[in-house]
Amino acid sequence: MDWYMMNCELLATCSALGYLEGDVYHREPDCLESVKDLIRYLRHEDETRDVRQQLGAAQILQNDLLPILVQYPQDKVLFDAVVRLMVNLTQPALLCFGKVPPDATSRHHFLQVLSYLQAYKEAFASEKVFGVLSEKLYDLLQLDWEQRQEEDTLLIERILLLVRNVLHVPPDPTEEQGVDGDASVHDRVLWALHISGMDDLLKFLASAQGEQQWALHVLEIISLMFRDQSPEELAALGQGQTAAEHGEDTQELETLRQRELAERRARALQRPSRHSRFGGSYVLQGLKAIGDRDVVFHKGLHNLKSYSHDLGKEMRRVPRRRQAAPEAEPPRRSARNVRLFLRHFCQDFLEGCYNRLMLLVKDQLVREKAQQHDETYYLWATAFFMAFNRRRGFRPELVSETVGVRAFHFIEQNLTTYYEMALMDKKEAVTWARRMHLALKAYQELLRTVQEMDRSPEQAVRDSSQVIKSNIFYLMEYRELFLALFRKFDETKQPRSFLRDLVETAHLFLRMLEHFCRGRTSLVVQVGCGCPASRVSWGGGQAAPPDPVLAPQSKRVQRRKKPRTPAAVAPQPPSAVELEELWAGLDPQIQACLQGQVPLPEDMVPFDAASETPVEEQRTEALLRIQGCLRDAQVPQALRLLRSARDVWPEGDVFGPPDAGPPEETRLLREILFAPLPWHAPPEAEEPEEEEDEEEEEEEETMQVSEKEFNFLDYLKRFACPPVVRALVLLLRGYARNSPRTNHCAARLLHRLARDLHMEALLFQLSLFALFHRLLNDPAAGAHQELVALAKFVLGKFFALAATNKKAFVELLFWKSPAAVREMTEGYSSLREGEGAGRSRVPPWTPQEEQELRELYWKYKEVEGEDIIAAILAHLPAPGRTRRQVVKQLVRLGLASSAKDFPRERKGTHLVLWTQEQEEELTRLFEEFQGSEDVLGNIMKHLTARRSRARVVEKLLGLGLVSERKELYKKRRRKGHGPGLGAAGAPVVPAQDSSAEDRDSEEEEEEEDEAEEGPMEGHWAPEEGAGQGLAHSLHQEGLAGPLQWLENCLRRTAGDREEDGVSHPVPLVPLSEENEDAMEDRRFRALLRRLGLRPPANEQESFWRIPAALTPQQLRRAAASIAHYSPDPPGSPKGLLEPPRCPQDPTPAEQPPAGLGSDSESEEPVPVPSLVQPGTKRRRELNSEDEDDGSSGAEPAPAAPRAEEDEDEDEDPEPLGRRKRIRRIEEEEEEED
Repeated sequence: MDWYMMNCELLATCSALGYLEGDVYHREPDCLESVKDLIRYLRHEDETRDVRQQLGAAQILQNDLLPILVQYPQDKVLFDAVVRLMVNLTQPALLCFGKVPPDATSRHHFLQVLSYLQAYKEAFASEKVFGVLSEKLYDLLQLDWEQRQEEDTLLIERILLLVRNVLHVPPDPTEEQGVDGDASVHDRVLWALHISGMDDLLKFLASAQGEQQWALHVLEIISLMFRDQSPEELAALGQGQTAAEHGEDTQELETLRQRELAERRARALQRPSRHSRFGGSYVLQGLKAIGDRDVVFHKGLHNLKSYSHDLGKEMRRVPRRRQAAPEAEPPRRSARNVRLFLRHFCQDFLEGCYNRLMLLVKDQLVREKAQQHDETYYLWATAFFMAFNRRRGFRPELVSETVGVRAFHFIEQNLTTYYEMALMDKKEAVTWARRMHLALKAYQELLRTVQEMDRSPEQAVRDSSQVIKSNIFYLMEYRELFLALFRKFDETKQPRSFLRDLVETAHLFLRMLEHFCRGRTSLVVQVGCGCPASRVSWGGGQAAPPDPVLAPQSKRVQRRKKPRTPAAVAPQPPSAVELEELWAGLDPQIQACLQGQVPLPEDMVPFDAASETPVEEQRTEALLRIQGCLRDAQVPQALRLLRSARDVWPEGDVFGPPDAGPPEETRLLREILFAPLPWHAPPEAEEPEEEEDEEEEEEEETMQVSEKEFNFLDYLKRFACPPVVRALVLLLRGYARNSPRTNHCAARLLHRLARDLHMEALLFQLSLFALFHRLLNDPAAGAHQELVALAKFVLGKFFALAATNKKAFVELLFWKSPAAVREMTEGYSSLREGEGAGRSRVPPWTPQEEQELRELYWKYKEVEGEDIIAAILAHLPAPGRTRRQVVKQLVRLGLASSAKDFPRERKGTHLVLWTQEQEEELTRLFEEFQGSEDVLGNIMKHLTARRSRARVVEKLLGLGLVSERKELYKKRRRKGHGPGLGAAGAPVVPAQDSSAEDRDSEEEEEEEDEAEEGPMEGHWAPEEGAGQGLAHSLHQEGLAGPLQWLENCLRRTAGDREEDGVSHPVPLVPLSEENEDAMEDRRFRALLRRLGLRPPANEQESFWRIPAALTPQQLRRAAASIAHYSPDPPGSPKGLLEPPRCPQDPTPAEQPPAGLGSDSESEEPVPVPSLVQPGTKRRRELNSEDEDDGSSGAEPAPAAPRAEEDEDEDEDPEPLGRRKRIRRIEEEEEEED
C-alpha cells in the first residue's frame, strides 16, 4: 500500500472514530467499523511499523481509544474491539521488531515506537481506566463455566495481556530523573491498579480452582509489578523501617565524609609552608624520559606521587567485542504508599496463592504447555518471594512448593542449559547470560532458605533441611556447578552483578558444605564415571534424584591419591557346583511365584527412556539385573524384571516369546543364572604416564569410581585455579562500590585458598597487588578492615618468600596453578624429582644429549637427498625422541629458525618409474603369494621399494598378472568354519600387527591416492573398526575420559536421528577442561577425521561437527570401534562384546528360537548368554549363503582371545577409499547372486 495513500486512509479512519468535547467523548456512527479498520491496517504494516508510528504520533490511544473505553463500557462489541486494538498498539517493541535492530535506520524506528509506548503508559496511569477494566474483568469472572462463552474467555485474556503490555513498557531515563521516594510513571500505574481492585482479581486468579489456565499470565504480571523492587527492602518496611533506612543512609554518608576529610588532611600536608608563585623544576634521577636523559619535572613536589608516563596520553578505545557487559539498572526506591501496598500484596500472595500458583506453573513448564523461556518468570518468583518470606518472619510452610530436592534439580537443570547455550549460541550469549543470572539467584535463595531451616525451632523443619542437604551434597552436579561457572565466566558476556551473585552463592555453598561435613566422620558422595561435567537425568526432570548413601566404614570406596593404590579385585563368579546348589534352592520359590502364591513387585522398570545409555546396553543391563536378583535370592524381583523386559524388547524373543508359559520362564531364568555375563568390576589403578595439571588429575580420579569418601579440603583444592582467582580479583576491583557482604564473601574465598590450603603464593599476582596498593592508600580503608587484613597477610608472605626466592618478583606477572605454587615455595626442581603430577611429559635434554644433537645436525646437514631429522632420529640413543621433539630442540638451540626449515616429506612421491629389477621383484612376489588370502597385503609387506597400493595395483594390471582389480581383494573367511579355524580346518595364526606408525603412513598414502583419483563423491563414511589402533594408543596415553565422551555423543546422536527421522549437523561441545584439551590434541583430531567427523568449516564455526550424512548405523559402528578401548573394566559390556564360554553353557539344541540377546536390528553384538557368536549386520548380509551351508550342528570351538577375534572378523585391515569399498561390496553381491 502506498505511503501517502496510507496516510489519507488513516486520517479518514481516525476522523470517523469521534471527537472529544471537554470530558465527554462523542463517537461517530461508524466508530466500530473504524476500529476494525485500524486493526486491519496494523495487520498489514511493513517492517518499519509505519502504521503504528503514525497512530502514536496522532495520539489516537490517548485522545480516542481510552475515552471510548471509559465512557462506553456497556457496548460489548465496541469494548471488545477497542481492547483488541489497544493490545496490538501496546505490544512491546521487541515483539514488533524481533530484536533490537543493529542498523541506524531500523534502530531509529525502534526507538520511535518505544517512545510512543512510554507515552501510552503515562496515559494508562488513570484510576478510571483501570476501574473500567477491573469491573469488566470482575463481571466476566462471575460467570460459571457453563455460562462463559468463547468471546468471554478471549476478552479475559486480552484484558490480562493489556495489563501486561502496559507494565512491560520500560521507563524513560530522560524524563524520570527524580530521587528515590518520588512517584514514577510505573508507580502511578501500580497505584491506579491498586485503587481499581485489579490486584485482588489477580490474587483470585492465582488461587481459584477453576482459573488454572491464567497461571502464567498472572505470574508474568506479578513479575512486572515488582520489577523495580527489592524483596529485602519490602520485607523491612513497616515497624522500624524508618530507622533501618536512616541507618543505611547515615552509614553511606559517613563513609563519604571520612573519605573527604582524609583527602583534605592529605592536601594540607602536601601544601608547603612558604608560598611561592614559582614551584621550581626538578630532575628525577633514575627515571628516563623519551631520550637518554632523566625526566624533568615542572610541578610541585606534592604532585610527584601522581606522576606517570601516561599523563597526557589519549586513552585507547576498547573494541566493542571486548567491552564489559552492561549492568542492569539499579533498583530505585518507589513511593512509600506504593511500597506499602506491594508489601501487603506479597504477604497475601504468600499466604493464599504462592504454593498453588507455582505448582500450576511448573506443571505447565514440564508438560511444555507454556511459551519458550517462560521458565524465567518461575525462576524470578522463586527468588523474590522466598527472599521476602525469609526476611519477613520465616515460615517454611508458605514456600513449601519450591523447597526441596525437586526444586534444586529443576533450577540446576535450567542453569546448566543456559550455561551450555551461552557457550554454543555466541550471538545471543548476553541474553543467555541474563537468564543464567536469574537461575543463579533462584539457586542462591534456595540455599539461603535451607540455611534458615537449620535455625528453625521445629525439629521437623531441621530434619527436612538435613535431608535436602544430604541430597544436594551427595550428587556431583551440585558440587561441580560453581567450578564450571567460574571457569567459563566472561566479563564481556556476563555483567559484574552476575559475578557478585556467583561469589556470594559459592561462599554460601562452601560454608554449608563445611558445616555439614564437620559433624560426620565419614561421608560418601557420588562422582561421575564418564565426563566430569556430565549431567544425570532422572526421568526428564520429573522424578527426584536418589537419596544419599551414607555408607558405613566397611563399604566405603576409598579415594585414590598419588601414589595410587591398586583398586579392589573384581569378585570371582560362582562355580558350577555353587550355581547348581543355588538353583536347587531357588526352584521352589520360582514355582511359587509362577503359580501366583507370591505377589510380584510393581516398581521394577528395566528401561529408562531418559537415560543416555544406548538401548542395546540397557538390555544387557536388564540381563545383569535379573542375574543379580537370582543370585541374591530375590526371585519375585527377577521374574518381574523378566516379564517387564519381555514387554520392552519383544523383538527376537530375547526374553522369551510373548506367550511364554511357566516352563519356558523357568528355563529362561536358569539360563540367565548360569550364563557368564560380564559384570562391572572396579577399575585397576593406572600409574599416570604424562604430566597433568592438578585439576585434570582430580577430574580423572572422579571418572574412575561411582562413589568415594568426601574430603572438604580436597574439594576446596578444585577452586585453587587461575580462573577462580582471576574472577575474585575482578570483583574486588570495585570494592568501594560493593556491598560489605560481597567484599566479605570474596575475601573469605581468597582466605580459604591462601590460609586453609596453605597456597599463599596463589595470590602472588601483580594485578592483585595493585589492588592492595590502592586499598591501603584509600582514605576510607577503615570501612574495609577485612580486605586490609588480607592484603597485609598476603604481602607479608610474599616478602618473606622473596627473601629466599629471587624469582618471586618475576612470578608476579603470571597467574599460577597449584603446581607452580609448589615450585615457588619448595624449589623449581621439586616437581621434576618427585612423582605424580609434576613429572615431565618429555624427558629433559641433558648437556651430553644436546652436544650429540649438534654433532649429528652438522654431520647430516650437508647430505643432499636425505631427511636430516630422520637421520638424526636413527642415531639418537635412548630414550627415544619424536620428530617434533628433535625439531623443537634444534630451534631452541638456535640451529634452525623455525620448524618450517624441516618440512615433512610426502610419502609415496619419490618413486615414479619402475625399474626392471622392481618389476621382476613384483612378479616374483605375486607368484609367491598368489594363492594366499590377502595377495596385495602380502606383496605390500615384502616389497622393497615403498609404493602406494594404487600404484602396485596399476602395475600388476599393466604387467598382465591380473585381469581385474577384484582378483587382488582379500578373500573372506567363511563363517561355517568357526571362529578359530581356517578354510581347511587348520588353526589360524593371526599375523602380527604392524606398528601404529606404519598404519598411519599407509592411511596417508591411501588418502593421497584418493586425492589423485579425484574428489570423493558425497560424504565420507567411517568403515567398521576405523580408528581402533589410534583409539587404543590414546587410551594408553590417558585419554579414556574424552574417548568415553565421544562414544556417548555418537550413540546419543544415532538415537536422536532414529527417533526424529531428520539429520542435522551436531556440534561436539566439550564442557570439561579435559575434553577441551583432548580436542586440541593432534592425534585425537586425527581419530575424529577417521570416524568421519567434520572440523570447523570457517571462522564462524568453533566446534567439530557430526555430519548430517552419517546414518545411525554408521554412527554406532564408529562408536563401537572406540568402545573396545573405553575406560570400562575388561568385564564390562563395552569392553567385552562377547562373553567367554563355560562348560555349563547350554548346547545349541537348548537355545531359544533366536538366542538370548540376539537383535536383528542391532549394529553391534550385545553381551548375552548365547552360544552362537553374533556377527555384524553387514557380515550377515554378505555371508548369508555361507551361513545356510554351514554346519549348525557342529560343536563350536572355544572362544579365541579378543585380539584374535577382532583380527579374524576384520574384513580388511588396510584402509580403503570410499569408491573401493562400494565397488568391493557390489562385486561380492554379484558373486553371491
